[in-house]
Amino acid sequence: MEEADTEPPLVVVPGADPASRQLCFEWGPAEVLVCETRFGRGGGSPAPGGGDQDIYIQTLRKLFNESHGVFIGLQRCEEELAGKSRKAHLVQVSKNYRSVIRACMEDMHRAAAATRDPALHSQYSTQVSILSAMELIWNLCEILFVEAAAAGPLLLRLLDWIRLHVCDVDSMVREVLSSENPSKHKLFWNLGNTQTLTELELKWQHWHEECQRYLRDGTFASNPHMESICKILAGDENAMLEKKELLTTWYHFLVTRLLYSHPTVKPMELHFYAQSSMDLFLGEESSPEPLDTILMAAFEFELHQVIKECSIALSNWWFVAHLTDLLDHCKLLQSHNLYFGSNMREFLLLEYASGLFSHHSLWQLGVDYFDHCREYGRVYLELHIERIPLNTEQKALKVLRICEQRHMHEQVRSICKIMAMKALRNNRLGSALSWSIRAKDAAFATLISDRFLKDYCERGCFSDLDLIDNLGPSMLLSDRLTFLGKYREFHRLYGEKRFSEAAKLLLMLMTAHIAPCSFWMTLLTDALPLLEQKEVIFSAEQTYELMQCLEDLTAGKPDKQKLLDDDVETTKVEMLRLALARNLARVIVKEGTLEGS
Repeated sequence: MEEADTEPPLVVVPGADPASRQLCFEWGPAEVLVCETRFGRGGGSPAPGGGDQDIYIQTLRKLFNESHGVFIGLQRCEEELAGKSRKAHLVQVSKNYRSVIRACMEDMHRAAAATRDPALHSQYSTQVSILSAMELIWNLCEILFVEAAAAGPLLLRLLDWIRLHVCDVDSMVREVLSSENPSKHKLFWNLGNTQTLTELELKWQHWHEECQRYLRDGTFASNPHMESICKILAGDENAMLEKKELLTTWYHFLVTRLLYSHPTVKPMELHFYAQSSMDLFLGEESSPEPLDTILMAAFEFELHQVIKECSIALSNWWFVAHLTDLLDHCKLLQSHNLYFGSNMREFLLLEYASGLFSHHSLWQLGVDYFDHCREYGRVYLELHIERIPLNTEQKALKVLRICEQRHMHEQVRSICKIMAMKALRNNRLGSALSWSIRAKDAAFATLISDRFLKDYCERGCFSDLDLIDNLGPSMLLSDRLTFLGKYREFHRLYGEKRFSEAAKLLLMLMTAHIAPCSFWMTLLTDALPLLEQKEVIFSAEQTYELMQCLEDLTAGKPDKQKLLDDDVETTKVEMLRLALARNLARVIVKEGTLEGS
């Protein structure tokens, strides 16, 4: 879609698409979180490029990582708090979330100021605007729902809200801090006071009547500017609208109007003033934007409508998931269950966490969100964790640890099998065996043990000796793995010149049928050096047992197979028979000598 020739209509939040009425986030090129603007995919600003991409991604990651910490802290502290301390804690949690948004926004603003790329500067500026809108909505929800400010303090909170988001207070802060005595500066002190609501209302009424009297008497008739100021102080809406350009937004007009006409406004009266202020300010020439609709729903105390409109306007689930979770902890969403069983909080958290799992590193944050969804969190985690690409062994171990901590046995076995297959394809037998043992997969452990034995027959030595030497109870997983471990133990005993123990173990491997038949010839061949030792190692009974094993091995082959055997095999058999006969003779002589003596 190409950019239109005509100038698009002005929107309250830069970056919002007037056609779709959305403020959209999505994963863009190089896994950068981008905002859908009025520029179509066929034109407009290109994606961020060059070295600035790293700053961009890191800035966004701050939003996810730090808000994750706030979220986890809220879940852990929930049971410990009650009464006033609980409410104060929830307000502080809300402020912490806003601090994360603002910090991310400031980082993005600095990135915009630092780049010389106009397209990149535009994208950063757009992100700043969207984050600013998110904080604006969150702050209003904090005042109306989390803190639930009453009449009197309510207007003070709304004044702070307007100062923070609309008015330029930064210059005021710099002025105060640069003065010789900041605490005595006229701007240092806010509007807070200890008056009761009744005292405030009486004093304001008296002051309001004074302004009205000055207007009736024509005190400032000779000075239009003073008269205009007096009209504003008296709450004259027409006078305020004449200075519309100074107010910038309808909600700025709303708070100004309340300050000078109804400073003790009650929470449930806000919707009337909000609606009329928006109508008066926007007039008939313009219609409300998505941000206006969201703020209006908040002023009407339509909590679910706020969440719904935010879900539509902000297609990324971060905002609505965390806000809904906080409001749920405020006990404001307890009665609202969705038709398919899960409540609104859990639904939004599940969607947000699912989105995190699509990212190569942020998926780890998603695990904790699933953990705190009691109904469907476990199911979602099992489904998503199986889709994580196990690119490296380090990542596989990380995923495995998560599954083991949560007793997800099926997923543990699946991960181990996948990694064992990968290792086997790369001929990394030690790693493959290790993974198959962790998976408790007897069949696969048998397969890999056979590969170890085959390699030994071809090369004459074992690889991954440390692993085989330290199998411990794991060797009992399969008979073939047991044989591998015991056969390696035989070689270790032989190397340590513990010939008698080695001989007993070798014989046991054959007579107990632990060794595969295909490996018997190798075992009998390993017996040759023991049979040729100066000292007699095998007893007469053991020698007979070895002879029987040799006969079973040769007799078990068909005649045709015997004819096809190569000369090496035939030579081995003849050597074994000769060595066994000679050993038997030596044993008989030795045992006869011992009996005679």
